[in-house]
Amino acid sequence: MVPDADDKNPTGGLRGSRHRLRGPSRIDAPAPAPSPKSVPTKKRVLFVCIGNSCRSQMAEAFARAYGADIMEVQSAGVSPATYIAPLTKQTLGERNLTIDDHFPKGLDLLRRQHFDVVVNMSGVPVGLPGARVIEWTVPDPIGQPESYYRTVATQIEGLVMRLIMELRTAP
Repeated sequence: MVPDADDKNPTGGLRGSRHRLRGPSRIDAPAPAPSPKSVPTKKRVLFVCIGNSCRSQMAEAFARAYGADIMEVQSAGVSPATYIAPLTKQTLGERNLTIDDHFPKGLDLLRRQHFDVVVNMSGVPVGLPGARVIEWTVPDPIGQPESYYRTVATQIEGLVMRLIMELRTAP
């Protein structure tokens, strides 16, 4: 390559001669193919309590907030209430979780759906075909003061976090 007069800099060297590329540049090289990562399939989890007004609603809210990458969640009650307890909404709101669009659902509405895991807090035997059933002993806060709801919420939050960690580390 013969340098042009324009390529000379005042010190006599070739302007940019150190930066001229010989051969293909790294910019032109094709990007390496991304390595295939094993994307875990989300587990379908159902949280069950008596009325789907307190405990299972709390568990669903925590699971959606912390474990949306590993699970799809729903909640139900064996004998659904007519509304979600206001203290459930208040307690979750204190943790910046909202369930304003939720409503109590009966287990019968979800029996035809497939779930990988059923978390039962009702104290009543519950089973769905093909689902692993986990029993959690969590007291029902219905009719109790705010402080009791907070205690129950803390217990459920810890249990949900353990379930999420188990699902994330499972083969």
